[in-house]
Amino acid sequence: MKKRQFLGTAALAGLSAAALPSRAAATAAGPALLTITGAISKPNRGKLDPARDVMMAKQKISFDKAHAFDYAALAALPAISIKPTLEYDAKPHTLHGPLLLDVVQAAGAQLKDDSKLILRAVDGYAAAVTVAQARTQRWIVATQMDGAPMALGGLGPLWALCDADKVPELAAIPLAGRFGGAPWALYHIEVQA
Repeated sequence: MKKRQFLGTAALAGLSAAALPSRAAATAAGPALLTITGAISKPNRGKLDPARDVMMAKQKISFDKAHAFDYAALAALPAISIKPTLEYDAKPHTLHGPLLLDVVQAAGAQLKDDSKLILRAVDGYAAAVTVAQARTQRWIVATQMDGAPMALGGLGPLWALCDADKVPELAAIPLAGRFGGAPWALYHIEVQA
């Protein structure tokens, strides 16, 4: 009898575990590296919690729903590589990661060309890029530089940027000013429809 109860319980546990992957896939398993808020339709977390989201609360970010990405979720998206010359050492570096628009669309963003994406870094620096600009300039959310994950305290762990060398209006700017609109240590994107 106990064996039958055990097998029945195990079978039910297996059925509920089989139902979990879709829910687990929607929720970040590791620590959230990037939070998308605003005009999105696929949230996987609730509203801002001032005790849990201290940095966002201090930076006056507010939301009722959000989509959080951990490193694995970002790495699972199709990715490209770009090779811009960086202002920090005036050398080309290979940056790899998903397209910015693919990231926000994974959060359910409904985008128009004039929609704005507000990109915010951990230090509070924010820059805006339009969807048309992100598409034309092929902006990415870089997760790796020169084949290695980017570390917090450097330019990472995430950096939103494009290959400024290949964008004529950016290439015309002196190297020291090309990445002013590309926040490194990216952690939050607000989608403004």
